Amino acid sequence: MNTNAMRRLVLAILIVGTIGIGQSIQIQADDSTIQLNKATRNKCYRILREAVRSDEFWPSMHAAEALTLGGKGEEVRKLLEPKLKTEKDDQHRCGLARELVRAGDITKASIMFDILAGDDPHGHVHACESLYKVYKLNTADEKQLFLKAMRQTENDSMSLMAAAALGRSGNPEAMMLLRKQIDNEDIAVARIVAWVLARIGSDEDIPRLKVRAKNIKDPLIHAYFINALATLGDPDSLKALIRNLSDDDPAIRTYSATFAGDARATSAKNALIKLLDDKNIDVRVRAAQSLLVLSKRKTAGTL
Repeated sequence: MNTNAMRRLVLAILIVGTIGIGQSIQIQADDSTIQLNKATRNKCYRILREAVRSDEFWPSMHAAEALTLGGKGEEVRKLLEPKLKTEKDDQHRCGLARELVRAGDITKASIMFDILAGDDPHGHVHACESLYKVYKLNTADEKQLFLKAMRQTENDSMSLMAAAALGRSGNPEAMMLLRKQIDNEDIAVARIVAWVLARIGSDEDIPRLKVRAKNIKDPLIHAYFINALATLGDPDSLKALIRNLSDDDPAIRTYSATFAGDARATSAKNALIKLLDDKNIDVRVRAAQSLLVLSKRKTAGTL
């Protein structure tokens, strides 16, 4: 595998309060909801509205995602539409188009398809990743484009993200490829697969993910597996996810805050509220996102 390319993908994707290890944690990972008082809800929206206007592009896209998930899709469309008209960088165009699709403008999917089909490879991986996140492949032409991207051998990152998009659309070849890569010696590859399977895998993936996680010493990579396992329904991993909300590493706090919503970790409410005052912008954004997500019933939709 092309390790440098994969690590660049990891950086592109990246994509609280203290709970002591010795404390008793009551775990809920279901479709129940949390109650947010007006002040906390308003604080979440304030954090996201500030972040979406940040000069840091990807955190601003994360904030746009969170606003949409929090019911403010129309607001996101009004803000991002003008930016898309002037943005020239294909990777950034993918991010903007992705969040506009998530916010309800499905026509913007064509921008990502055009970038993927184009000759300039600069945005190819981002197009695959972005479409995986917000779009279920429908037509034969769409699926063929992604099959070509998955089967090519020049860019391992693109192959993996194309497989994620195809897997989301029910392609068995793609799911087989992803599950095989859990055991990849390159832990950067393995953690991306764990991230994908958390969203499109099943509880049948839990045993293999657990075995792979045992051999991972890097705390950040290990946290990725914990988050995936928690999202797939493993109760011990859900406890670990909640503990990780108070980790010293802001990256671990960020990913744990994100997956708290995916895992329906309603018991993380107080820890997430404390994270709204974190010094790291992405931690604050992801905590606000999960609080808003957990305050609503779980619905099918974008990733």
